[in-house]
Amino acid sequence: MSETPSQTILIVDDSPENLSVLSELLQPLYRVRVANSGRRALQIAATEPYPDLILLDVMMPGMDGYQVYERLRSDPATSEVPVIFVTAMNGMDAELRGLEAGAVDYISKPIFPPIVLARVRTQLKLKQANDWLRDQNSFLDAEVQKRMAENDLIQEVSIRALAHLAEIRDPETGNHILRTQAYVHLLALNLQTHPRFVSTLNDHYIKLLVRSAPLHDIGKVGIPDAILQKPGPLTADEWKIMKTHAQLGSEAIELAERDASRPVEFLNLAKEIAHWHHEKWDGSGYPDSLVGDAIPISARIMALADVFDALISKRVYKQAMSYDQVQSIISEGRGRHFDPDIVDAFFAHFSRFCEIADRYRDHE
Repeated sequence: MSETPSQTILIVDDSPENLSVLSELLQPLYRVRVANSGRRALQIAATEPYPDLILLDVMMPGMDGYQVYERLRSDPATSEVPVIFVTAMNGMDAELRGLEAGAVDYISKPIFPPIVLARVRTQLKLKQANDWLRDQNSFLDAEVQKRMAENDLIQEVSIRALAHLAEIRDPETGNHILRTQAYVHLLALNLQTHPRFVSTLNDHYIKLLVRSAPLHDIGKVGIPDAILQKPGPLTADEWKIMKTHAQLGSEAIELAERDASRPVEFLNLAKEIAHWHHEKWDGSGYPDSLVGDAIPISARIMALADVFDALISKRVYKQAMSYDQVQSIISEGRGRHFDPDIVDAFFAHFSRFCEIADRYRDHE
């Protein structure tokens, strides 16, 4: 951190004699720029080569040193440049005012060259150290952001991989996880300002909710192929087994939570969704027959997204329904299968849900 001629000092003084004395003292060691007024000083400070240090006279006509200092601090381009006040004013009050304003040092006139050089050298070394630390912090911040982005990507890819494991066993679902994830995101955003949901659906919660959504049917990996891929209606016993996928999914996620060295936020929502996305508003759903607000918000949103996608999609046991048919069915389920306010938000933007369905439609 040794001083070099590349360091620039701006001297501001309305006296030509003072400018000359300070310039002759500092020029052998530093690049020196001078200004004979506050206004000119502000212009020079904002142009290259930017000053590493400013020696600022206090008593100047028009704009005094304190006013110049305030302007320097209000401009992001010069706010970090250290300033030493230089003045003929004597007394502790004047020195205290300068330091309280934020100056790094205070030099009295007439100047004593060795003192000026020592204080300038000290402040330039401090600035070099601060600049180095700021650069290191910027580098570290960038590295942290990069690592966090990589971790996010790894997490998202891992979630998709797990979700696809369930879908491989049920090949007709195709782009189901892409569509339902997009439906959930759109529904959550549309409900974000609703009085019933505003305290829960903040941006962070929605991010976790969207990330968790693909795992809603992860429990299907535990359902036998003969039931999962059966082309006709399920028997009562088969349906009983099929319904266990909700419990299986939440238990699998809970085991993953236990294995983690620290809590993973999105897994809690993923567990809620997997366990309760087949619950119904009137209590006739499964596995726990929860009623109304006892069903987590995450699961209520997922329930509508999942049913909408199932209705519009072709399955081995049924044909795809038209959007008009789907509207009618979901409308009938308002207050019975689904939270009424979630249904209202869904219908308020129905065309956008249809656009998502068309964008990620399964191809024959």
